[in-house]
Amino acid sequence: MNHAPAPRTGRIITVTPNPALDVTYHVDGIRWGETHRVPAGTERAGGKGLNVARVAHQQGYPVLAIAPVGCPNGHQFARELASSGVPHRLVPVSAGTRRTITIVDTRSGQTSIFNEFGAALADTEWDALEAGIEREIPGAGVLVASGSLPAEADPEFFAALVRLAHSRGIPAVIDTSGPGIREAAGAGADLLKPNREELRDATGIEDPVAASRELLRLGAQRILVSAGEDGMLAFDAGAPAVFWSARLPRPLQGNPTGAGDAAVAAAAARFASGEWSIRSMLPSATAWSAAAVLMPLAGQVSPRYRELEQEVIITERAV
Repeated sequence: MNHAPAPRTGRIITVTPNPALDVTYHVDGIRWGETHRVPAGTERAGGKGLNVARVAHQQGYPVLAIAPVGCPNGHQFARELASSGVPHRLVPVSAGTRRTITIVDTRSGQTSIFNEFGAALADTEWDALEAGIEREIPGAGVLVASGSLPAEADPEFFAALVRLAHSRGIPAVIDTSGPGIREAAGAGADLLKPNREELRDATGIEDPVAASRELLRLGAQRILVSAGEDGMLAFDAGAPAVFWSARLPRPLQGNPTGAGDAAVAAAAARFASGEWSIRSMLPSATAWSAAAVLMPLAGQVSPRYRELEQEVIITERAV
């Protein structure tokens, strides 16, 4: 049975096991194979969990972002994060923090992203990261773990965080790719948030409805699928005969880089406030995701999110 405990309030703790120094360039028309002169790029502490924390913090929710960070990029990462005002705990590691390069073509409206692989962490560094999470989790309202894993990491990491959260009576939200999705589902994650490609890769099933049902069968409690311009799909283990689709009346143009992270932030805010119904999460998750597209950088949502939330169209469908 899919039972939710009594309402709670508490911090949104985000874990980013493979953070990055995000570098974003805005280019007025890309001509591949040619040299471009562009305005100075923007450097920010990034990674999916950091983006979740930024959005939730922007909306006034108490947060704590946890991530392992190493030099040389780690210095700039730490300075920028400190200046942002987002509460955080950084675990020092010997491996250098990776970079991601985002190029936004302002003429075509297309965005290209180049993600460096994260370097492997030592066993003692994984232990330090997990110990830091365990110290902070008492009294939290929800634990969110987002993004990829660095090289040589155990895909069981996300499942272990689900079990840790549940041992403290706290819901766990997981947004990752690859084998980690299936592992987290098997551990009973309270919410998984894949996009269509991640869902297909994790299950080998093309149809997102059938793929989501497979993750529910493995043990996931709720699934929120980012479907791009088609909005979102939502599934609940407690309502196996139906699912919900949510969309805006029209697609929005902009930078989609942090749209999924904004949806996770909205869902995490609901969990932290004691609201466990995925149907009730859908309007804000869809609106925050769309509002993120309107912003130049990931980790922000446009003030238009309230207006957009009123426009969200939700349809209940039979499986």
